[in-house]
Amino acid sequence: MNQISGGPGQPSSPEFTPTQGQYLAFIWAYTRMHRRPPAEADMQRHFEVTPPSVHQMVLTLERLRLIKRQPGVPRSIHILIDPEKLPVLR
Repeated sequence: MNQISGGPGQPSSPEFTPTQGQYLAFIWAYTRMHRRPPAEADMQRHFEVTPPSVHQMVLTLERLRLIKRQPGVPRSIHILIDPEKLPVLR
């Protein structure tokens, strides 16, 4: 896992894998561009993966407290970390 830690007296950044970082970067960029969070189908198209793969990633990011969402509410994903700590979207 990638771990980015702050300097002395600064809290550590959240830990996430490169793939998780790409999903987080996509969610942030999509939300900025479209003024609403992406649907899981948007992530599926971008990453060219199956619907269950996207859903599992969303659940993982939520469990790690990197995102929050309202179950059953479409397009309710919000990033909980500083966007400056996100990787460049590829």
